[in-house]
Amino acid sequence: MKRIGSGLIALALAAFALPAVAEPSSQTLFTHKHWEVEIVGFDDGSFACLAEVDATTDSFTVWVYADQSVRLQFYSTSWEFGEGDTADLQVQIGRRSPWNLTGAELYKNSILFDLPDSNQGVNFLVDSLAGSQASMNALIECADALKGNSTNPFN
Repeated sequence: MKRIGSGLIALALAAFALPAVAEPSSQTLFTHKHWEVEIVGFDDGSFACLAEVDATTDSFTVWVYADQSVRLQFYSTSWEFGEGDTADLQVQIGRRSPWNLTGAELYKNSILFDLPDSNQGVNFLVDSLAGSQASMNALIECADALKGNSTNPFN
């Protein structure tokens, strides 16, 4: 297990304060088994945190933005959606009960879903990702550093 402390989160964010580049920059904050938690700096100066399980051709990512909104991203190279279509889907993780993802966005190789700002959204993460507590804690620590900031919170 690899963990980077909150002081190093500040250093990682400070490094992103350099001039903007065309591609997003990222810094790995935590790894455990198949999970990786990163902070991502975008070319517009904004930041997000992500926790991801990546199997090269397929991945599952939980994004948390500075406004504390949470977006799920299911990605597969075998999917070929258009841009901007939506669908009502069900997701079942392991043997847990399926969850309804009403109005999920279908975009190229991804299914994107914004969790509602409610206990239901939190319950989805806690129930579905119960075996990933260390990774979710690292994601929460990263998100707390971003809370209320659309740009580098350590400036």
